[in-house]
Amino acid sequence: MLVDTNVLVDLVEDDPSWADWSVGQLRAQSKLHRLIINCVIYAELSVAFSTLEALDRVLNGVQLKIVEIPKPALFLAGKAFARYRRLGGVKNNVLGNFFIGAHAAVSGLPVLTRDPRRYQSYFPGVRLVSPLSTSVGPGLGPDPIMTGARAHSL
Repeated sequence: MLVDTNVLVDLVEDDPSWADWSVGQLRAQSKLHRLIINCVIYAELSVAFSTLEALDRVLNGVQLKIVEIPKPALFLAGKAFARYRRLGGVKNNVLGNFFIGAHAAVSGLPVLTRDPRRYQSYFPGVRLVSPLSTSVGPGLGPDPIMTGARAHSL
């Protein structure tokens, strides 16, 4: 399962509105799926950290692995971006969500995200776990992880 940047930012920044949901979903989904990120998610998440080592410590604590985006997904991301532009999108560069959605589509991976809109529009075949479609599995024991200001139990 690809974990979207917004879920990880909630965890790291201890977001008062979303941290509990995000931590709960990370815990639940880790019992059902191998949790992964790609280089785009890593780059987006790096904004919240002052050092590479600090970011890597958090990712290791959550047991997230970084995987490469397959070449067919890169191609698909470009095609999705072209469609976005044809439909009136104003951004000039391929957006991160297109790389993430295309990676999920090509690899048959679900995505854990708080913001399903762009994924639903451009990658309708990708299974999403979001606040609108929360999917929780059995056997949710605690796994501690440190966040920015406090410890969460994943």
